Amino acid sequence: MDRVRRQLGLTKEYDYVGKNDSFTIAVLDSGVVMHPDLKDIIVAFRDFSGRNGKDGKRHYYSEAYDDYGHGTHVCGILAGNGALSGGKFRGIIPGARLVVGKILDARGDGAAEDMIKGMIWILELKEKFNVRLLNLSIGISNSTKKENQDKLREMLQKLSEAGILVICAAGNQGPAQETISFLGDGSLVVSVGCDDGEYFLGDPARCEYHSGRGRRNAILRKPDVVAPGTKITSCSSLYAFRNHGYERRSGTSMATPIVTGCLGKVLQIDQNLSNLELKRLLTSTATDLHKPWNQQGYGMVCPHAMLKRVMEA
Repeated sequence: MDRVRRQLGLTKEYDYVGKNDSFTIAVLDSGVVMHPDLKDIIVAFRDFSGRNGKDGKRHYYSEAYDDYGHGTHVCGILAGNGALSGGKFRGIIPGARLVVGKILDARGDGAAEDMIKGMIWILELKEKFNVRLLNLSIGISNSTKKENQDKLREMLQKLSEAGILVICAAGNQGPAQETISFLGDGSLVVSVGCDDGEYFLGDPARCEYHSGRGRRNAILRKPDVVAPGTKITSCSSLYAFRNHGYERRSGTSMATPIVTGCLGKVLQIDQNLSNLELKRLLTSTATDLHKPWNQQGYGMVCPHAMLKRVMEA
């Protein structure tokens, strides 16, 4: 995260530019653990995936947990305060309030039905916590049953109407065209692809090489923007045992909370911005990387340009 902040021009002066406690960011993922960087900012948790017990049934837990680690890593990128690293590995919007729904199991697998339940729960929490953003670092296959696809589209519409902007991963099935995740291929959401700029060039693990892409010559640019996603250091769910509490992961899953965090920083300054205004601000200030539209969208997220425009408005 230290590298990402430098790359995006997010100096320490941008860490706390407004109030963190006046709105909340939702995350649907594999859960979260009470990592030292996160333990004070999780205001609500619900388990929708459960654990398989010895009796062969799923058991659901009220206390926060993460048996896959993906969600904890995502939450750290988004809002970790860096307490365990002296601030080095703090997230994009340190200390922001989070509500976390667990919809992925111990293998990282999930069901569309659980995602739908998680979205309904977030809508129920909208007024209590002033939820404004939903981070989905999760891909949904185009082979998902049509009835579930239709229900997910309906839920995305309801979230948008409630004033919750959904930011989702483009997926890692690229680089062929039309490999973007089903969830991200619509006008109501911000879909995030991966690009690390001058970092990791030639490295086969570079996230860009696998980032989901939209359709060439489509009316909508998809993904909407890109962000760094290769070898991102963030919170480990095994923080008591591994690498001093942090680990590296790669993928559009890691790029997505970077963009969500940047949008959150804008809301710290002006919460009156609508979903459409947030999305227009994001895309109009992105840095053009001069790559195909179906690969980069409008370009690399540029948080300092976003914040400057809002502060000068």
